[in-house]
Amino acid sequence: MRFVLAIICFVVALGTMGTGIAQRTFLAAPNQVTLSSTAHQAAPVVVIDGAALNAYPETQTVKLAGSSSAFAAYGRTPDVLAWVGNTNYTEVSLNKTTGKLQSKLHHGKADTVPNPAGSDLWLQQFTFDQAKDFQAKVPSTMSVLAVSNGKSAAPSTVSVTWPIDNSTPWSGPLILVGVIALILGVIFLLWAFNHLRRTRGPRRTPQRMPKLPKQPRFKTQPRSISRAPVAKGRRAIRNFAAVVPALGVTALLLVGCSAVPAPTIVKTSTTAPKAAADANTEAPAVTRVQLQKIVTRISATVKNADSNFDAKLIKTRMAGPALDERLANYIIRKNHPTLQASVAIPATLGNYNLPESKDTWPRSVFTVVKTKSTSSLEFIALMLIQQSPRSNYKVNYAVTLQPNTTLPRVAPVTVGTKRLDPNIGLLKLPPSAIALAYGQILDQDTAASSYNLFDSKDDAFREQVGIKSKQAQAADLPATAKLTYTNSSGTGQVVALITINSGALVAVDLNETEIVKPVQAGAAVSVEGAIEAYLGKGTSTAGITATYGDQLLFYVPSASSKGKIVLLGYSQGLVNAKEL
Repeated sequence: MRFVLAIICFVVALGTMGTGIAQRTFLAAPNQVTLSSTAHQAAPVVVIDGAALNAYPETQTVKLAGSSSAFAAYGRTPDVLAWVGNTNYTEVSLNKTTGKLQSKLHHGKADTVPNPAGSDLWLQQFTFDQAKDFQAKVPSTMSVLAVSNGKSAAPSTVSVTWPIDNSTPWSGPLILVGVIALILGVIFLLWAFNHLRRTRGPRRTPQRMPKLPKQPRFKTQPRSISRAPVAKGRRAIRNFAAVVPALGVTALLLVGCSAVPAPTIVKTSTTAPKAAADANTEAPAVTRVQLQKIVTRISATVKNADSNFDAKLIKTRMAGPALDERLANYIIRKNHPTLQASVAIPATLGNYNLPESKDTWPRSVFTVVKTKSTSSLEFIALMLIQQSPRSNYKVNYAVTLQPNTTLPRVAPVTVGTKRLDPNIGLLKLPPSAIALAYGQILDQDTAASSYNLFDSKDDAFREQVGIKSKQAQAADLPATAKLTYTNSSGTGQVVALITINSGALVAVDLNETEIVKPVQAGAAVSVEGAIEAYLGKGTSTAGITATYGDQLLFYVPSASSKGKIVLLGYSQGLVNAKEL
């Protein structure tokens, strides 16, 4: 019996250890899978569809070949296609029938594209040699764009590699069981030999008994050797049953541990995207990660332009009222470098971000960035606008939030919001009318017709440039000069973004013009500071007009609300000055 147990243990050890080792060697599945496609017609752009990139649910390694140089980036599929526009491009997609990549040429009217590097549409970009072989985890809702240099043919060969989980979790336990069975087999074998040795050793001599009388001896006949009868019935079954279980276990293990099959292709269902389309939901213009990259680029560009008074460079990242104030400040500081510079644009993104949910253009994004200052004026609100797919976001409004300002509740950045028509009548005032209404309050205070619509509490800007400030300026002038004020709406876009409680964040600009004229013949007026620096002279006998640009951010409640319009932040700077 001990030999039988040893044999069973050796058979189990051979089966389990062999199967475990085989799973890790010649029966092991491949550790990656690669799909590739080659375009036979040249195009300046290649777009790799998100479904093709997610044929296998792992990180993608994309390799591009067939061009001397390469650039690659990925972003939302609608954004990628919008950037491509009406240009010839090759689409690399997944053939759901064959499970392979296929290339298709889409014809357009243009044969070239501009340099896509640095576009705000991309969540990540790869340049030069890095673009020829890069790793990414691109969601199925996004696509990869690849070009050579925009004029030459884009990479013609695209291959995508995914790592495959070829781990064998049962190989370790199988080898361990095999080792244990082998050890038990050796123990049983040694036990059997030891028992056999003992049974064949010297025995005790029995006591001598009295001799019996001799019996007559008979001559024995030679016996023929015959075979032992074959066991029948249950004994035969018992003799064979000891070996059968071991063989059965081995066969079962070998069958159950065959080579790991290659993973099946994950085919994207069309049900969910269709349902999303039916729900008419548009994705936010940017993600938080994307917005952080945009703000970082804007901050670096503005800082560089401010240091060199570079009007051409600042126009790549600013527009509207923010640009007008910046350009005027460059003129002023060139003549008087000690005068105050425009508010800097920090690169640190805050927690208050509101992108517009929109698949078309123009798009707007409101965000609050934080300075490194320890003063109370440490938050800068930016209103960014992207006019077209191939243009970048530009700062149209850059205002400093008032101290202790409480911003209204808005939707999460993953949901976004909608932009309202400037003439909509669902708010306390139409957004397009707010600038002039507030300007009237600055000039007339309580006499203004819209005075009761605005909250005067903690309005620091009204104290700085309101009627009391204007009266004090006029009182300081000599009797030979006269000072008058006028207001007008600025030329910037009126941006109104919906908040959660049916109100809106509204950014507008107001132009305040001061006109100083002598009232006596031969008299002259004098100016100083920013106006003198802008004009390049400090006196004039004809008179001087100076225009200040006010960038204003309001919270405007709904028409049915009992709340008032609140000024959240502002920024003022000289934008023009001239002699009459």
